Amino acid sequence: MRLRLRPADTSFYDLFSKAAAHLVVGAELLAEMMSDTSDKADVAKRMREAEHAADETTHEIVRKVNSTFVTPFDREDIYALGSGLDDVMDMMDEAVDLILLYEVSSLPAEMSEQVGVIQRCAELTAESMPKLQSMKALEDYWIEINRLENAGDKNHRRMLASLFSGEYKTIDVLKLKDVEESLEGAIDAFEKVANIVEQIAVKES
Repeated sequence: MRLRLRPADTSFYDLFSKAAAHLVVGAELLAEMMSDTSDKADVAKRMREAEHAADETTHEIVRKVNSTFVTPFDREDIYALGSGLDDVMDMMDEAVDLILLYEVSSLPAEMSEQVGVIQRCAELTAESMPKLQSMKALEDYWIEINRLENAGDKNHRRMLASLFSGEYKTIDVLKLKDVEESLEGAIDAFEKVANIVEQIAVKES
């Protein structure tokens, strides 16, 4: 029989919820960046600020682990989850940065679909982080993230087929492919977070 002392301190769960809330903001900024009429320099500036705020939350999680004697679940899982959430933000920030640096003015519809997937993943992740405290009602979360990741894979393949159809100039193909890879990376990173949550839930059940 495995006995575990569970601390009453809820600050870890609060920090994970805070980290996931940053992802919702990042996904909204990414969607704004996709608009043909957006002020891309301004959106990119706000995204950098959001990414810095997410980094600080990640640092808070690490500091909390290092200063806490009894953690709510295994330390390596806390590190992995904090790092995984940070990776998602980094990929979204990269996509926004590339759109600005490459001066991409018009983006294909398939990319908007990818961003829609990212926004839904961010919402689900933010809704699920507080549930870590009870470890209940989390299975639907990782199942749906997996389904969304599969949908993202299909969008990704359609996007690549469109890029190499001859419709785009070579230079535009290279630019858009880089942006698309970042979007795909963000979706994959969301799935990694969901996998970590599943592993934690299995361990703690």
